[in-house]
Amino acid sequence: MQTYLLSQQFNTRSLAENSTACPANATICNGTSCILPEDNFNETLSIILSAVLTTMLALVMFSMGCNVEPKKFWGHIKRPWGIFVGFLCQFGIMPLSAFLLSLIFNVLPIQAVVVLIIGCCPGGTTSNIIAYWVDGDMDLSISMTTCSTLLAMGMMPLCLFVYTKMWTDSNAIVLPYDSIGISLVSLVIPVSFGVYVNHRWPSKAKVILKIGSFVGAILIVITAVVGGILYKGSWIISPKLWIIGTLFPAAGYSLGFLLARIAGLSWRRCRTVSLETGMQNTQLCSAIIQLSFTPEQLELMFTFPLVYSIFQLLFALLILAGYRIYRRHRVKTKTDVEKTEEKEDSKSMSSHAKINGGFVSNETK
Repeated sequence: MQTYLLSQQFNTRSLAENSTACPANATICNGTSCILPEDNFNETLSIILSAVLTTMLALVMFSMGCNVEPKKFWGHIKRPWGIFVGFLCQFGIMPLSAFLLSLIFNVLPIQAVVVLIIGCCPGGTTSNIIAYWVDGDMDLSISMTTCSTLLAMGMMPLCLFVYTKMWTDSNAIVLPYDSIGISLVSLVIPVSFGVYVNHRWPSKAKVILKIGSFVGAILIVITAVVGGILYKGSWIISPKLWIIGTLFPAAGYSLGFLLARIAGLSWRRCRTVSLETGMQNTQLCSAIIQLSFTPEQLELMFTFPLVYSIFQLLFALLILAGYRIYRRHRVKTKTDVEKTEEKEDSKSMSSHAKINGGFVSNETK
């Protein structure tokens, strides 16, 4: 009888401990180990976020297209020197920088692969927004983003094959061509409508552009905040990857600007190439690693695209702030000087025309 009572007390105590250790909504309890039903909050939030961001991104790219002039855009396509320089930066500088940083910091093979995937990705659409704010060449910016996304279908497999051989089999990396295609379509279609609106209704295009730039700022903030909520449990990462995530975008911006300047591009095009080089499509990188690696491997690498996106945005905002301070403290910008010189030249030519019988050179027409 005493043994029965002790057993009953033990069972009662065990149940009490289990009820204390396991939440009420646990489906299976074994001692202190419980299995909880899946929390659908993140999944629901992710779906809602994707729908909102896709809509906002389409509006932003439509408004960016309203700042593109068809003649200038076509000029970049016919004389693609700027696009070629951007191509060298995007698929030359970035993969090589990723490779060297992985070697210097001696990261794990699986971590080196994710750094290389980031380096081989095409440019992101956020660069178009920042390029507009720093008075960059929007025609070049959009043509570079479009071309890099299109060329990524061939250049990403090639770069990954060349640079990942010492760490993994490049065939193990699955490239989501459908995601690349969707990125391309979501870029080209809204921009095309914006270019058409700018061609037909220039005054309305200016209003749309102002609204779109404001929406672009909101888009960047929402992406950063909600991304932090969705991945709040994923910030345990090797210190080496934090350092690489800081240095990598800074190297992209700096080397992109330097190469563009060496290539003889104007200052505004140098700023554009710099932003297009440093800003990568981190969403595409996240899709690639989720398709290619096991959950155990993802624990070591999944957070790196998030770290890179934080620092690429942070450095881009610093570039923007620095440029705005420079503009504010300068009495006349180079553009203003050029406009003043053009006006003075036209006045002198008109006065000269009166003297020489009304002849005006074709260069001033």
